[in-house]
Amino acid sequence: MSKFPCGLRRAIAALAAFCVLTTAAAAEERRLAVTPEVSLRVVDEGPRNGRPPVVLITGWGFTADIWRDQAQRLARTRRVVSFDPRSQGRSTVTAQGMTPAQRARDLDAVLTQLGLDKVHLVGWSQGVQDVAAYVDGFGTRKLAGVVLVDAAVSSGSGAVLRDPQAAAQTLRFLSIYAAQPEAYARGMLGAIISRPLDKAQTDRLAADIAAVPTAIGSAALVADLYGADLTPALKKLDRPTLIVASATSPELQAQRDEVTILPKGQIAIVENAAHTVFIDQPDRFAQILDRFLAETDATGAPG
Repeated sequence: MSKFPCGLRRAIAALAAFCVLTTAAAAEERRLAVTPEVSLRVVDEGPRNGRPPVVLITGWGFTADIWRDQAQRLARTRRVVSFDPRSQGRSTVTAQGMTPAQRARDLDAVLTQLGLDKVHLVGWSQGVQDVAAYVDGFGTRKLAGVVLVDAAVSSGSGAVLRDPQAAAQTLRFLSIYAAQPEAYARGMLGAIISRPLDKAQTDRLAADIAAVPTAIGSAALVADLYGADLTPALKKLDRPTLIVASATSPELQAQRDEVTILPKGQIAIVENAAHTVFIDQPDRFAQILDRFLAETDATGAPG
């Protein structure tokens, strides 16, 4: 007869399983050269268990650490890769290639060097442009699914004519950023995050943004918003695609419209959240993402 009652045995088994998952999720940091001159800081964690990995792509000025909470959740059950884009965080600072197209090439280099195939790409803000540029340049062969978080895919310079007021506002913001990068960073954080952060978190995020040289950051932002027209990538995105949008997003209608273009698109709208929906509503975001990943994994992606 067993030494322990049945209920206790189940509890011990559950604890052991949790410990295995927690151990498997230990994060490994490395640097990967994506060009001869540029290397990226890459965070690689979670079990190699056959489930499609998730690759988290951050926004303008931020590092992989912005995803820390969500990455740790995901890494309990699957491999998760995140990284600092070129000129952000601890990756190489360079004035070259500050465009979605080059960051897409960087992304492909990361996927290739890590041997990643049939992955879920999750891009937020600037990361949405990078995912669109990746699909436009490399297709969907390596993808299992895509999640676009709270940004419409850029339509390029035509956006200036369609919304000149927004373009003028962007230029005003850039002049503030160039003159006072840290003040700009703190104001930006207050606008995109509605959940109260402690001083240490705010200081760290503001420092990440302000650390990017302003000429490089300005070039990246202009290229993101008014560079290449990336909307043709929407029709090429033949993998399951989820748009996660804040209910207060100024681009909400544009994101709704994208669902009608995507071959396999759907949208989830998050209430009581600003631009960083995964920080403002972390449990809700994780629930939405987990459901999408489970459904996509169950159906599988064509070869």
